Amino acid sequence: MPRKKIIVAMTGATGAILGIKTLLALRKLHVETHLIMSHWAEETVKFETDYSIAKVRALADHVYNIHDQAAPVASGSFRVDGMIVVPCSAKTLDGISTGYCYDLISRAADVILKERKRLVLALRETPLSEIHLRNMTDVTRAGAVICPTVPAFYNKPDSIDAMMDQLVGRMLDLFEVDTADFVRWSGESGIRAPNTHA
Repeated sequence: MPRKKIIVAMTGATGAILGIKTLLALRKLHVETHLIMSHWAEETVKFETDYSIAKVRALADHVYNIHDQAAPVASGSFRVDGMIVVPCSAKTLDGISTGYCYDLISRAADVILKERKRLVLALRETPLSEIHLRNMTDVTRAGAVICPTVPAFYNKPDSIDAMMDQLVGRMLDLFEVDTADFVRWSGESGIRAPNTHA
């Protein structure tokens, strides 16, 4: 059975660790990764994490320059199972929703949509303006999945790290990729209901 191939794009939105953890999870699962990082993604990695850019790039099987619109992932002939933009900035959302292919991330996403492949946008923005909401609606109608980086609490995470692992597992579940760290909801047994008599 051939390995799954997923394009991982990282933008300059806060939450660089989510992109890194996505790469780590996919590497552990032997999924072939094709990484595109924007200039501001690299700056955010340096500001928010202890990872060097070289170390992040080493987590991927293939790495492309953000300005290389001749890269294989810019063509519909490139065979891939999907693409995740994590974290996804509002600017990148805007470019993808309007089909404005100003860099390799927006071009690769445009190709994924036209080829009817899975595109997941892990949006990192709050609060949301009408422009953001309109762009999310437009890109959803075009076939993308908006997966805001909203943490779950039903799994009772004991650390930020565990919370991020659960979130990454939820996002990769959209590609039918199972991570060991993703806890599925199994019903309300054992969960105490809120006190309604207070």
